[in-house]
Amino acid sequence: MRGHETFACFAYPPNELGYCGPADVAHTELASHAREFDGAWPYLQAIADAAGISDPLDSDVVRSYWIGGPLLDKVDPAELLSRLRNAFTGQVTGLLDDLPDRAHALAHHSFHVFVVYPWVQFLDRDPTTPLRVMQDCRIRWGKVASIDGERAEIVSRRLTFDDGTLALGDPGVQRVRWSQDGDSLAPAPAPGETVSAHWDWVCGALSEGDATALETATLTTLDLVNGARSRSA
Repeated sequence: MRGHETFACFAYPPNELGYCGPADVAHTELASHAREFDGAWPYLQAIADAAGISDPLDSDVVRSYWIGGPLLDKVDPAELLSRLRNAFTGQVTGLLDDLPDRAHALAHHSFHVFVVYPWVQFLDRDPTTPLRVMQDCRIRWGKVASIDGERAEIVSRRLTFDDGTLALGDPGVQRVRWSQDGDSLAPAPAPGETVSAHWDWVCGALSEGDATALETATLTTLDLVNGARSRSA
């Protein structure tokens, strides 16, 4: 059940806000509705198929999508692009239809945030809102600086947009929830621990390898986005 639990931890923050998946479902039950998360499900299927894993909610598959890791390298980028274009036919997307088939598409949540979501298209008008949404929606990693009740302060790199380029800035303090009214998505974090965060929630501890995998996947996708934007300029 660990894959189910991990999916629920990362899927709950946007579900709570009404952005993804079914309404009025407890976070412990979200994995039972994973197919209704049309943003995440095609990626989970792609990773599972490429790795020869029958269950898209297998723990390694789920962690690969939200965090990263070697299974992502097994997914053929051209096949992934074709799968995603079919899955999101008729929906407004960002750069998905503009990428060449040879582009290094990644079956990672950062690709969905920066490439598939339409927010990237609005950066050159007024970046304030799209930058905030993409910052909150991406999976962040940060070291816990302090705990204050049900809030934690983490030191993490914030998404920036300067001179037409999306990047990660210098580390700064961000305040997120680890619990609300006594309910949490993961065990209480401890100062000095590295954790993941999605929207306003801490989603769990990260090992050094996890944090490196998440950073690598995020930077890979940002490089892809900046390259695509520069070609279309």
